[in-house]
Amino acid sequence: MVQASASALPQTFDEFLNWEPTDGYKCEWNDGELIQSSGKKKKQYFIYGILNKLFFKTGYIVKGMLMAEPDVMLTSIQMRRPDIAYFTYEQTERGRQGEDVIPAFVIEILSETDQAYRIEEKIAEYFKAGVQVVWNINPEHEVVYVYTSRKNVMICLENDVCSAAPVLPDFSLTVNELFAPSVS
Repeated sequence: MVQASASALPQTFDEFLNWEPTDGYKCEWNDGELIQSSGKKKKQYFIYGILNKLFFKTGYIVKGMLMAEPDVMLTSIQMRRPDIAYFTYEQTERGRQGEDVIPAFVIEILSETDQAYRIEEKIAEYFKAGVQVVWNINPEHEVVYVYTSRKNVMICLENDVCSAAPVLPDFSLTVNELFAPSVS
């Protein structure tokens, strides 16, 4: 639901790039369409924390970083904000120089407002742009969908292992570890 008046919403991609929403929504741009979502909630930040801890533990911090809600230009008319994305340090340097870079691994933490057709649309866009691994995490049902292509998906429950291979081969954990982590 749009909180601002229609005249306050951006009408072009250039307007979108210079626009700051004031209604608390996270916004993406897809070929002339403004797409709003509610952004991350407490449970989603907790999941991000667990994944960040795993990222440090596996040593991938020496190669790159996990970013929360980065602006990712999939095409010249398509800007998405995955909940979490992995970028190498070389990519972040290229991004700092103004180049659009595509993460090899993205994570979407689904909420009750996400619509199935929008989720499928994003998966298709990510793979078309060059993303190699997509995780769709559904915290309400404690399930993780691990995609390595639009056709190859593993549905992970309970003790099933979710892996970011081939991008980050050692970045893996079970669904139970993700949703019921130890205090240590």
